[in-house]
Amino acid sequence: MWEALKRLYHRMGSPKWFYEISAKWLPWFVVPTVGFLLVGTIWGLAFTPADYQQGNSFRIIYIHVPAALLAQSAYAMMAIAGAVFLIWRMKMAAWVAASIAPIGASFCFLALITGAIWGKPTWGTWWVWDARLTSMLLLLFLYFGVMALQKAMDSEESAAKAGAILSLVGLVNIPIIKYSVEWWNTLHQPATLKFTEESTMAMEMLIPLLIMIAGFYLLFAVLVFMRTRNQVLWHERKKNWVKQYMQSRADK
Repeated sequence: MWEALKRLYHRMGSPKWFYEISAKWLPWFVVPTVGFLLVGTIWGLAFTPADYQQGNSFRIIYIHVPAALLAQSAYAMMAIAGAVFLIWRMKMAAWVAASIAPIGASFCFLALITGAIWGKPTWGTWWVWDARLTSMLLLLFLYFGVMALQKAMDSEESAAKAGAILSLVGLVNIPIIKYSVEWWNTLHQPATLKFTEESTMAMEMLIPLLIMIAGFYLLFAVLVFMRTRNQVLWHERKKNWVKQYMQSRADK
């Protein structure tokens, strides 16, 4: 078991191995991603019944909730990749963290925008300094800070270290986002999905939401694979295997 984990660790640290294996994995992620997102979107927007209180405005939940969940998960994954780089100096981990940052920031921005659109008919305003909204906005700023640090230094290693440290420090904001509606008196509704309790959503509304969440996470995986593959090609561009690969592509 331990030997198998060590072999996997060394393989994951190999840019060439990652580039080759990710090319085989990508199609297996792309096809279900498209399927889940199409089914979830059509089901959620066209076939679920209107909410008895919010009417049709609630349908933005099928974008807002998956985006918000993914923004938080992506930040945690970025911090874990940063920790792996800091502890074991695995350069692939630094490249993965750099790939995740703009993707996570995009989903965080999407969550904030859709939340504001949802808030207007529900609360009568686009924005309030609510604990949940404010902590999500802070998450977006943390993403921006990590991306800025990753680009701000001449040394790639120093930039990766600085970004990793900030991402680890910012992890404290994730439980604040999650429990803000319980710790403080906020306008934001309680969590739609809870692992410890049965959902209060009707099944005809819940199932397309779960499908959309799965689709968003699959999309995230596809985007991380694609961006990390670009990182590998850029950083390894002087290596023979990359030159040979690019030459074979040019010959085709």
